[in-house]
Amino acid sequence: MDAVGREGGAAVTAEGFGLKGPRGWAFRGVEVDAAPGSLIAIEGPSGSGRTCLLLALTGRMRASEGTAAVGGFRLPKQLGAVRRVSALAHVPGVTDLDPALTVAEHLRERALLQRRFDGSLRSLLRPRGERVTEAKLRIDTALKAAGLDREALPKGGRTSVRDLERAEALRLSLALALIGRPLLLGVDDTDLKLADAERAAVWDQLRAIADAGTTVLAVCSEAPEGATVVSTASADTTRTTGTTDPSDTSDTSDTDKEAADALTEAGRA
Repeated sequence: MDAVGREGGAAVTAEGFGLKGPRGWAFRGVEVDAAPGSLIAIEGPSGSGRTCLLLALTGRMRASEGTAAVGGFRLPKQLGAVRRVSALAHVPGVTDLDPALTVAEHLRERALLQRRFDGSLRSLLRPRGERVTEAKLRIDTALKAAGLDREALPKGGRTSVRDLERAEALRLSLALALIGRPLLLGVDDTDLKLADAERAAVWDQLRAIADAGTTVLAVCSEAPEGATVVSTASADTTRTTGTTDPSDTSDTSDTDKEAADALTEAGRA
């Protein structure tokens, strides 16, 4: 398959992909073969290495064994390249929203940072009016893709993050990630503490993002119908794609500690 789809999404592949830390394996034996524009669900119980796998496939952690590729960039050798074409949303400890800022402030800050980091010198020297128009277009496009209507919020764009409902905060995090127009969007805790209707709506939104061309990699406890499933559950669990080492005796608490270490490293990245 092509590494990059016509709409800009990235193919994601992995063979024997695993990550081991000082406390044991976070995940091991993961296999992935997803076309550009796929909705990929990392499914498994809490503490099974889901977040570590998300961070490894988006270039934020270095795998210990096996290989993977995102948009033609190889892992673990090209971590920096994969980070440049991917974005993260809703990852605790990495993409946390500032409760003191408003929705509009978050969006303006991200658009400004994006222009400074990925813009050429020539684009940075464009007239202010052109830069403002470009930033507004990026923000409006990202909000639409994430399904967040600012006008429907209690105070519109002036609504503080602390006043957002859980699903609204998730959609804001998606919008902030999409401002960078990534080839791969990684989302953690997709279905955490959401009502059934909210969970279904979020999955519909992620599917729409994938259908528009951006490959989506989403962590969940239960994958939706039609998604490409990658499981971090144990080998005797139904629909398992990843496998565990039978000789590995590390417990769930050790895996949770490993995930905490992973988040620290991802924040630095």
